[in-house]
Amino acid sequence: MTSKFFQTDDILQQKLQQVLELTWARFSNLAQNQIAVTWLAYEPPYIVNTGGALSTTDFWTQQPKGASYRGVERVYPASVIKLFYLVAIHEWLERGMVQSSLELERASRDMIVDSSNDATGYVVDVLTGTNSGPELPPGPFETWKHQRNLINRYLQSLKWPELATVNANQKTWCDGPYGREQAFLGEAYENRNMLTTEASARLLHSIVGGVAVNGVRSQTMMNLMKRDLDPKVLAADPENQVTGFLGAGVPVETKVWSKAGLTSKVRHDTAYIEADGAHPYLLIVFTEGTEHSNNEKILPFVSAQILAAMHELGV
Repeated sequence: MTSKFFQTDDILQQKLQQVLELTWARFSNLAQNQIAVTWLAYEPPYIVNTGGALSTTDFWTQQPKGASYRGVERVYPASVIKLFYLVAIHEWLERGMVQSSLELERASRDMIVDSSNDATGYVVDVLTGTNSGPELPPGPFETWKHQRNLINRYLQSLKWPELATVNANQKTWCDGPYGREQAFLGEAYENRNMLTTEASARLLHSIVGGVAVNGVRSQTMMNLMKRDLDPKVLAADPENQVTGFLGAGVPVETKVWSKAGLTSKVRHDTAYIEADGAHPYLLIVFTEGTEHSNNEKILPFVSAQILAAMHELGV
């Protein structure tokens, strides 16, 4: 299924193919099925980063131009899933399903700003009313699994075709899951989190558009995603989400809002970018493969080529 919230533009699609050809020429061991990209180019009057000036209905009637490569392929998202948990926790707060607290605010911040897995685990517990621990008997485990799938049920309630194949019911780990978490994940990791670049693009598009929950909450989310490209700031934080990611492929004065994902097998980034001399754009790039996850040059290269395309096309 390829139903999209954006208009596939032939010129952008051709340009994306050119960018991919350059990328494969530059990184010859990157297979064609080890990268997925979705790219949206916004034209004036801009419908994003307006603080929620458009109603949700009006916003979704506007379809930006875009291009996608393997955009519907399911990929393990690593920490990109944290953006979905961020939207969910703000939805819960807005509905009064959970109460705000200093700890929840701290965890939400650390989940996005620092990509903390411990913070993410706390947020997932709050969202679903579950917690980690030893294996459970069959009956209680079925109840636990039903609760843990609450985020998935929320995402499906949005009725976005892009979310049809998404799975968002796992915590993120440093060393890995144990006990009931391992049983829930499955021996072959068959229940692991899964995203597509188009699903990620639509979620980020909604945040930047100010319609993820509402304008105020969308702006709060964006504030957490804002990245500082100052080399001194980056040098002071070796685990920043710019070095080796999309923000490293644009000039230092560029404004970047992003959420990266990195494991020993994947390197991803989701970014909304406002650069001098170009219209705003959204770029999602997922790469797979152990050797590529360790390569800090691929995503910045793609990012630089897309920015050059934005300048060239004048879109």
